[in-house]
Amino acid sequence: MIDATVVGSGPNGLAAALTLARAGLRVRVLERNATIGGGARSAELTLPGFVHDVCSAVHPAGLASPFFRAWGLTARVPFVVPEASYAHPLDGGRGAIAWRDLARTIDGLGRDGAAWRGLLEPLVRRVDAVTGFTLGPLLRVPRDPFAAVAFGLRALDQGGSGWNGRFRADAAPALLTGVTAHANVPLPSIAAAGAGLMLAAQAHGRGWGLPIGGTQRIADAMADDVRAHGGEILTGVEVTGPADLEPSTVTLLDTSAAFLDRFGGDRLPTGYRRALRALRSGAGVAKVDFALSAPVPWADPAIAQAPTVHLGGTRAEIAFSENEVSRGRVADAPYVLAVQPTLADPSRAPEGRHVLWAYLHVPNGSPLDPTEHIVRQIERFAPGFRDTILAAVPRTAPDLERDNPNERGGDISGGAATLPQLIRRPILSPEPWRTPIADLYLCSSATAPGPAVHGMNGWFAARLALRDRFGIAMELRDLAQS
Repeated sequence: MIDATVVGSGPNGLAAALTLARAGLRVRVLERNATIGGGARSAELTLPGFVHDVCSAVHPAGLASPFFRAWGLTARVPFVVPEASYAHPLDGGRGAIAWRDLARTIDGLGRDGAAWRGLLEPLVRRVDAVTGFTLGPLLRVPRDPFAAVAFGLRALDQGGSGWNGRFRADAAPALLTGVTAHANVPLPSIAAAGAGLMLAAQAHGRGWGLPIGGTQRIADAMADDVRAHGGEILTGVEVTGPADLEPSTVTLLDTSAAFLDRFGGDRLPTGYRRALRALRSGAGVAKVDFALSAPVPWADPAIAQAPTVHLGGTRAEIAFSENEVSRGRVADAPYVLAVQPTLADPSRAPEGRHVLWAYLHVPNGSPLDPTEHIVRQIERFAPGFRDTILAAVPRTAPDLERDNPNERGGDISGGAATLPQLIRRPILSPEPWRTPIADLYLCSSATAPGPAVHGMNGWFAARLALRDRFGIAMELRDLAQS
């Protein structure tokens, strides 16, 4: 008999599987697609020889994650960690860069340098404690209360109508808003501010790294570890309910909360099913992958030093764009998140060629083809970009859901990352990975601590299953030694 079945091979499913396998269990992973990885995949999406990341591309949370650090991610997957974590172009050929070196960033922000220092330096000094606080369930006593308080006060500062109070120029608030908008929620808000501050602190801490060869390398290394410890991974297997599974002591779902509702059916209490259905999907994403004949011709050449670029202009322009999405519209000049990985990892394209990964936020389920919106916004800050395009392959929000049903309506976060839904994800509990069915656990980004490639959701769920069903106590230090 199988000890553990994991449905879904995204980073959290694989994190759960390798944790259980390293504890000595017989583990089977089932994946509906032909390739593993979920949101951590890479493929030739445009032209032969051009390797694109299907979903996630840059991994600050991966480098900072307690799970991945204990497991030894960077010893298993080669990473490049650029000196420039992210950049933000502005009109007039200007721009701002968040360097790994906090002092260098402060120097580049002129009269707002002191404000940046006051906001970020206390978090950077305690970056591992901040990461531990944010990559865990919020319903618990923090191990480092000082880091939690420092983080919380700054999230309040940047999460309300007074968020401009500490800034005098336009570059620093735009630089921070670009990273805050990753949350894909209205601005300003405490949840978005928290996400932005965490990512900005990691930018000055362990950096924003890219795996050489593409994000698929992360999923492949995790799968190799599962197999090395006796586990098996089956692809092309569609699971719709318990009848599709062989018997096992525990089942862990790296799926949406809606799938858990259908999977558990009448075995789940009515109140729990109501809570699952109340987990609201967030705004969607629409993405374009570009094959390019040359690097993006930024008006400010310094922007080419950062693989990650946030486009959208000033803080006010980005806030307007993101709030339009919450109203069911896409702005003419939207916020665009772009990654130019071949500047740091030329192995992803033929010699002299480049790939560009870019998306914008759209109302959930919107069929909008984002190509022209994205091209226009890049052209705004990089005149001549259009002439470098060899191929462009768009993926709408419904396309994303068809490829990965967990991304409902193009929501790549497993549910809107609002403050209430980060606290209650999917239920209000210090152990939200456990379901009312004794042998069933949820380990996806629909649980705490939420989205990003960090594996913590899978780790927490697997550790709970080991304790509940097998009487095995496992800590991160044990994972590092197994």
